[in-house]
Parts: sequence; structure tokens; C-alpha cells
Amino acid sequence: MTKLFIQDLLNEMTLEEKLAQLTQLGPYYWGLDDTVDLTGPFKELNIKPHIMENIGSVLNGTGARNVIELQTRHLQTSRQKIPLLFMADVIHGFRTILPIPLAMGCTFDLEACERFAEIAAKESAAAGIHVTFSPMTDLVRDPRWGRVMETSGEDPYLNARVTESMVRGYQGKDLKEKGRIAACVKHFAGYGAPEGGREYNTVDVSSGVLREFYLPAYKAAVDAGVAMVMTAFNTVDRIPATGNEQLLRGILREEWGFNGVTIADFNSVNELIPHGAASGGSEAAEKSLTAGVDIEMMSTHYLNHGSDLVEQGKLDVALIDEAVIRVLELKDALGLFENPFKDADPQLDEATEPCAEHLQAARELGASSVVLLKNDNDTLPLKRGMKIGLAGPFATSVHVLGGWAGAEKEKDSAVSLYNGISQKTSVEDILTAMTGELGSMLEGVYDVEDQVEEAFHHLKDCDVILAAVGENQEDTGEGGSKTNLRLSANQEKLIWRLKDTGKKIVTIVFSGRPLELKPILAASDALLQAWFLGSESGNSLADVLFGDYNPSGRLSMSFPYTVGQIPVYYNAYQTGRPYDPQYPQVRYVTRYLDCPNDPLFCFGYGLSYSHFAYSDFAVEATDIIHASITIENTSEHAGKETIQLYIRDVSASVVRPVKELKGFRQLSLAAHEKQVVSFEITKDMLMFYGKDDKLIFEPGEFDIMLGRNSDDLFTERIWIG
Repeated sequence: MTKLFIQDLLNEMTLEEKLAQLTQLGPYYWGLDDTVDLTGPFKELNIKPHIMENIGSVLNGTGARNVIELQTRHLQTSRQKIPLLFMADVIHGFRTILPIPLAMGCTFDLEACERFAEIAAKESAAAGIHVTFSPMTDLVRDPRWGRVMETSGEDPYLNARVTESMVRGYQGKDLKEKGRIAACVKHFAGYGAPEGGREYNTVDVSSGVLREFYLPAYKAAVDAGVAMVMTAFNTVDRIPATGNEQLLRGILREEWGFNGVTIADFNSVNELIPHGAASGGSEAAEKSLTAGVDIEMMSTHYLNHGSDLVEQGKLDVALIDEAVIRVLELKDALGLFENPFKDADPQLDEATEPCAEHLQAARELGASSVVLLKNDNDTLPLKRGMKIGLAGPFATSVHVLGGWAGAEKEKDSAVSLYNGISQKTSVEDILTAMTGELGSMLEGVYDVEDQVEEAFHHLKDCDVILAAVGENQEDTGEGGSKTNLRLSANQEKLIWRLKDTGKKIVTIVFSGRPLELKPILAASDALLQAWFLGSESGNSLADVLFGDYNPSGRLSMSFPYTVGQIPVYYNAYQTGRPYDPQYPQVRYVTRYLDCPNDPLFCFGYGLSYSHFAYSDFAVEATDIIHASITIENTSEHAGKETIQLYIRDVSASVVRPVKELKGFRQLSLAAHEKQVVSFEITKDMLMFYGKDDKLIFEPGEFDIMLGRNSDDLFTERIWIG
């Protein structure tokens, strides 16, 4: 029920004031920077200067002093004294940069994901931010798309669990609590499936696929109480999401009961026009408001056309009132009417020394995000006192924070790999070569300078050689689509030439996406997927390399053999002519002639310095169905193992995936310790969307699978009625 004071505010507002409340603009429109000539921006968006007195929210206006100044000025001039909402893209940390979200998905650690968001919330709240455009929970299957770095991976179950954990971390139990901010889940819906992996391209998925794979994580955010939902740039069933009434009012509000605020992504109301879904600004505003978009971001069609639409009878003012009430209720939930500055704290925001507690957390989160992909003959961990060679464009680089890396002033603050290693062993024992950094493709740079022979001769007498390779962080994230996922030619050449030394080669891959690693796999005695780990990157990696942290990461996204396999993912639908590896010469089945169907490294895959044995798999089907298995650490190293539960519906009224993740447990086991892990299997786990897009359960045979990853599993088939 709407609070009385909010209803009174609404009753006192003019239609123009209401439409302004539903508009979000960048901070430069308020003239905080004296060097900005506002004439151009105002003219471009057709804004009358007095309108600024009633604008509802600010995009990426950060810095506690700026926020306090702008909010103060706004409240002095605003007739209704309604405080501004300050929103920003806090994707993986603010002052302390944390691992990219795709790396965090690889932890399979939900407490860690909640801690991740809690740290980001505290730091951004001190800078005056009220809302973060996070978590991005788009399911992804195509690493050509640059924004895979912002999601937690290819699986709807894991994405849903990570999403709800992050919502709790940002929002806590009360948005008014110090250090809490509102979360905005994005991009609703299906944004992670652009054709060809090309940013802003067409998305075309069936209703069943949308509901089965892409919607569950958004739904988990709603169930966790997320405050806001952002619409996607793409179409859903041929209608742009920002003008899609069935998506926003039908599924989001009516089916799921979401009563929070919806916001268009940057300029996406206006983009209904180039989509061909609106003839001009008036129709774009009409369709977006009718569909259920509460806030228009960085375009002004609501402001410029809303009044005329109401007068012409094309738009019911009640829809505008509902949207305004939701915005005001969010401001009230944040406590802005009592304290319009909330947690903005110039002293905290401008502190010269980073928070030691947050840096330590970043270091731990980074270490737990690393995935060990190969470790022949126990090449890792390294031993102190070894003579270490270090080569490659990421050997000494501090540009390893990852895209969307928080406050601009922190861009070059990462701990390099060299500096991390030098804290573990004497600098006299570290030799470097060919450390020139890899530039960005956006600047026309596609490779590093060839100093391979110099590196070979300089490092050939080392005991072990680390090759730090990957992609430029600026070539990931939004607008970072690629068709070629291999390392650059000189990086591959470097690894193979270093292999000629006869020394052990440890390849460390820095990237924001799965890359094509088959070309360098045979040359690497050990292979670490390092991702972009943020502020403490070098320290996190050094902890793993020297065994102070036993790697526990598991891939949340499959790695292809080659880009030609994409999309390649573990939970594909069954086909009428499945490939059977026992009969590799059979032609007329779903297969490639020149490459396996399966990925190079599958979903859930990851090694450890420990060795875990699985035994005594059993499924008990009584009134309650339990699947259990015994895990034993057969090594001398304490370690963490992630046990994964998958289920396959053998026969159903619609085709089902070959397997689906339905649960996971993490066990920390001492050397030679043994434990039994048990999962309860409920009918809710076995439900799916039927022919009429309704959730149903059908009795029948099910394969129950437990194991260490999506490929290495024990299986038993049972009937469940």
C-alpha cells in the first residue's frame, strides 16, 4: 500500500514534474563542470533548463563531494524537494577492484559472491551511489561476445544462485542500512544470446528456450527482492525488450510479482526507432511506458512527448502515476527523504590508503577464482628458491583489473604478476623477458613485438618459465566482440619457443572470456586460467602458484577447441541422431568431421593440487530420493572439492537437455580425509516448461548423476512417479 506522504506528493505534482521524475540524465547536465557548455546537450535532447529542477535520477554521477553538492543544489531549486537517485555501473568493485563476475562464477562459492557484492556496496555507497547496475545475470554461451566477462556463466542454476547471493550482498536486509545500495538486475531479457556473438545484434530464441535457460536467473533476483530491473537492448520474440509489454508487464510483474522499478538501458527507449519498432520519439515513449518501463535513461522522449500522448488519449496518466510511485517508493526505501545524502562520505571516498580488509578479501576472492586447467607431473606449485623465468605481455603489467573497473582513479592500481611473485621469492631468482604489453584492438594493435628469440636465450637456464599471456582488458566488456579467440601469433610463438628450452612451462592466461587454448596446450606443462582478478591480481596468482592457496576454481563456461564449435555448452538438447564416441566413423549423426563435439574444457572442470577419489555412488528412491557419494582426499595436500549434481529427464513431452546442473556442494578435506556427500532430489528439480509454457512435472525415468564436472560423472537411472 502506498504511503500517504508519497500519494500526497504525487497528487501535488504536475504532469511535467512526473515525467521528469521518470527521466535519468548524466551529471554534466547540471553544470557541475564549468568547462562543459550545456547549450549543446540541452538542444540535442530538447531539454528546457527549468526541467532539471525535477529530474529524478543521475547516471554515473559519483564522488561524495559531487553528489552532496548536486543533491544540495537540486533540493534548493526543486519545488517538491524530491531527492535525486544516483546510479552507477559498479560491476566488480569500486575502489577495491574485485575479480570479474565470470571469474567469481568459477568459485562456485555463494558466500564469496555475497561478500563480493557487500564490499562493492560499502565503497560505492561512501561515494554517494544509491543504485548499482548489477548483477548482470544474462546467460551466455558465446565467448565471442565481450560481455561474457560480466556474467557468471552458461548455466541457469549456477547463475540463479550467484545472482541471489549478489542481491543479498548489495542490499542486505534493509536498504537504509549504512553501506547498502539497491541492486538492478540486467539485462531483461536474453541479452546474452546475440547472433554471432556480436554486440547489440539480433536475439532470437524460442519461448521454451527463453524460459528454460535465460529467465531463471532474473527470476531468482526478483525472488531475492531485487530493487530494480533493467531492460535489454535486444528484441524478444521480435519486439525490443524496452517496448515489450508481454515481457515487462506479463512475465515480470504479473507472473513473477515484481513491484520494484524498471529502467531502460542507455538510450534504449530512443533505440526503438532504429529497431524499426517506433516511427519517432512520440511512439517510442508511448510503447515504452505502455510496456512498463518506469525510467528512461539518457533520452528524453517521456519528457518531450508524454504530455501530448496523455492529451491525445494515447496514454493513460495512471500508467505514469504508477511508475512515479515506484520511483518514489525506492527513494523512500533507501531513506533519501530523511537523509538525501545517505552514506556519501568525502573522507572515506577520498581516503588515500585503500581499505586493508577489502584488499585482503580481494586477494582471497581472486585466488579462489583461478582455474587450474592442466598440471602435468605436478609442475605446480612452485618451490621457493627456484630460478623463475617470466615472460609475456602480462608479466609485469598492472592493466589487469578487467573492464568496467570501478573508480577511474584506480585504473592502474593492480598488483602485477611480477610484484606478486617477488613477495614469495627473492627478486634475484626472477628473470624477465619480452614483457612489452599488448595494446588494444580498438587502437589498431593486434599483437606484441616479437622478441621471442631474446626471451629464449635470456630464460633458457631458468628452472621453470612462466608465460603470462592473454587479451587486452579493453578488448573485453561492452563493445568487445571478437571473431578470433586465439592468442596473438607472437604470444603463441613465445610459448612454443620457450618449450624448446626443455624447462617446465607454466602458461597463465589473462582474459575476460574463454579463449581458444588448444594451440598452446601441448606446449604448456601447467595451464592456469587467471581471468582478470582486480586490485590484488598478482598476489592472488602468486598465492596459487606457490601453493599457499590450493586452486579450487571450476569453469562456469565451457572452453571451445575452436571458434567454429561456438556455441558449445554442456546442457544442450538431445537430438534425434546423437553422436556416440564408441562409433567415431559413423557419418550420419550430429558431429564435426574435424573436431570433437565436446569442448576442450567442460563446464564445472578444474584441477587441484590435491587428488580426490569418488566411490560408493548410490541413489535411494523411497519417499525421499537421495543421491550420495564418498569423496576421499588421497593426496598430502588439504584441498577443496566441488561435487556437482546433474539430472537428465530421459523422455518427456518436450525435448530435454542431455543433463542439467541441479546442485553442488563444496568440501574442504584434509590430507587423506574422507566424507560422504548426499543430495536430496525433489520433484521441483524435475519440473520443466511444457508445450504451453507452464511449469509441469511428468513421471518417468531420470538419470541421476554425481561427479567432479559435467563430463566426469557417476550415473544411475531411476523411475520417479
